[in-house]
Amino acid sequence: QVRMVESGGGLVRPGGSLRLSCVASGSIFNINVMGWYRQAPGTEREYVAVISNSGIANYADSVKGRFIISRDYLKDTISLQMNNLKPEDTGVYYCGDHDDYRSGNFASWGQGTQVTVSS
Repeated sequence: QVRMVESGGGLVRPGGSLRLSCVASGSIFNINVMGWYRQAPGTEREYVAVISNSGIANYADSVKGRFIISRDYLKDTISLQMNNLKPEDTGVYYCGDHDDYRSGNFASWGQGTQVTVSS
């Protein structure tokens, strides 16, 4: 089973930017849809952005126009460029197979990377 390792989080002021990266332990070529998800304390993990293996991306309304998801098959990575960050973007960010997210199966998911947006 492919495992993910996320990185790139940190503390940033409102309006700032961060770029998250997710490296897979194996090929992601056969995973149809991959995505980024986040979880704030006391809340459930929520969808942020997804990208298909044909490069079609979709975003949650809350991040549309600010975040960009990309996928690199040669490096088996997906990235999330986050611009104009807001305090409500704070949370632990995870990457994974969208089918796993929909079924609530997080066994192969990584530890995530913390993003904190605060002045």
